[in-house]
Amino acid sequence: MSYAANSEQSAQRKKRRVTDILQRKGGVPLTALTCYDATFARLLEKTDLDLVLVGDSLGHVVQGGDSTLTVTVDDIAYHTRCVARSLKIPLLVADVPFGSAGFSDERLYVDAEKLMRSGAEAVKIEGASLDVCRQISRLTTHGIPVVGHIGLVPQSVHALGGYRIQGRGNEAQQRLISEAQRLVEAGCFCIVLELVDESTAAAVTRAVSVPTIGIGSGNVCDGQILVLQDMLGLNLDFKPKFLKHFAELENAVVNAVSNYCREVTAREFPAGK
Repeated sequence: MSYAANSEQSAQRKKRRVTDILQRKGGVPLTALTCYDATFARLLEKTDLDLVLVGDSLGHVVQGGDSTLTVTVDDIAYHTRCVARSLKIPLLVADVPFGSAGFSDERLYVDAEKLMRSGAEAVKIEGASLDVCRQISRLTTHGIPVVGHIGLVPQSVHALGGYRIQGRGNEAQQRLISEAQRLVEAGCFCIVLELVDESTAAAVTRAVSVPTIGIGSGNVCDGQILVLQDMLGLNLDFKPKFLKHFAELENAVVNAVSNYCREVTAREFPAGK
């Protein structure tokens, strides 16, 4: 399909809402990517994406850090506003940062309100402890849609012993099933499964009535999500087993800038009269 035809088709697409995401359970897989700026949001708007996440992964991708723990709610709110200016059709979800959920009720509610006022249409919260589920229940009761997130939860990476596959073995599988069911009871309309053993991801997906969205959890979930810059190949050195580079834009960018530098220094650009 040509770019023009794809743009025309995108113009005819309808707005994705929470109810649309719920209706995809067991059907055509959901498509989701992260995004952090208006330029990329404008491009994603021309595609068939269902959901866009302003993730705390911006701590790696945008800020150059080695974890998500330093990302603040103000960081995510700023990038959410940037994305919201260009994104209209996909459902826009914003991450609740480390230090909010599971700690102070008041802080979580203030942070969630800030993200919604910044343009988010839902928030994503990591973990499924009893405290977190209680807080999620209150948010959903008062009109803030919530995406759950279990398996490898990056905000707890130190407690988990690093970035490792989760849910291996019957005990671990049952724990994740129980966590997912608690999140559904709390009101989550979908659940991200990150780095979950594929057989466990399948079991969790069967056990809940809402869609699961996988990352590094095989193709058994109700949808998939990747970090935009990762799937575009903007860092070809980053290649975990689950990742596919759908492009190799690192090479394209480096070559373009190198050609620019060559032409400027050779006084070939801008061209003379």
